[in-house]
Amino acid sequence: MAVLAQQQMGDAGLRAENINKAVKGFALKQFKMKQVLQVQSSSSWEETFYKEAAAELSAQGSRNVRGIARGAAFPKVSASWTKTTGTMLKWAAEDIVFMEDKLLNNIDVQARTILRVARSLADDMDNYIYDQLSAASGIGTSAAVANWDDTTISSRDPIQDILKGIQDMDEQNYDALENGYLLVSPKDHTSLMMNSKVINNPSFKTADVVSNGRVGQICGLTIIKSTSVNEDEAMIIIGQRAATWKSAVPITSAVIEDQGIKFTIRSWEIGLIQITDPRAIYVITDTQK
Repeated sequence: MAVLAQQQMGDAGLRAENINKAVKGFALKQFKMKQVLQVQSSSSWEETFYKEAAAELSAQGSRNVRGIARGAAFPKVSASWTKTTGTMLKWAAEDIVFMEDKLLNNIDVQARTILRVARSLADDMDNYIYDQLSAASGIGTSAAVANWDDTTISSRDPIQDILKGIQDMDEQNYDALENGYLLVSPKDHTSLMMNSKVINNPSFKTADVVSNGRVGQICGLTIIKSTSVNEDEAMIIIGQRAATWKSAVPITSAVIEDQGIKFTIRSWEIGLIQITDPRAIYVITDTQK
């Protein structure tokens, strides 16, 4: 039986393992958008999927699927799909901690470096995911009845805007109450929390524990607050239904030690978003004045 080499506190192997876990831990805590996606592994540089038309099938020509005469031929219905291909994207970042800084600085530069490397990936990836979702063709969208921070307080009605979005999804046979999320910017989250129609709504409740940006629920939707959400808009999305994250390489990190000189803390990820059900996304625009 092989015997593993014994390591003591301070050995490079232990430091690398601890830093590696810390980078991944920090990054996963910072991700807010990926939690609304279905995650699947991938082994291809290019990923192809077929987007199915959302409309319910109906009989071709003048016939209907109802009231077929005895012995008559069946009417024909036809599904359709659109082929979509995407190329993997790689995120990567690194920083250096000099040995002297690690040992002698007044602040824990290693911990701060780990955090900032992880955040650089998480922040940009969240921005990418949200931008792809909000710019996808075929999503539902409507302007707010009034800005959520409108000067006339009585005009503000985010509940109506949210319910209109849920109704729009219902009419497309997507139930937003099944794992639905409301993505908001920090400013719009403040406007929501200050709105009496929200805090007096029986469906509103604050989160017991804030995790990955989740701060409460309204109209059956889990609220996620993120700076990645575009200013002047909010988004309703059905989690694990609207889009898929194809992961070729999950968040990974490494520590490269140049003994006596420095530690290079490196982190990377390779993946791609596929928006399979655009009608499971609804954007509310003009939320800010």
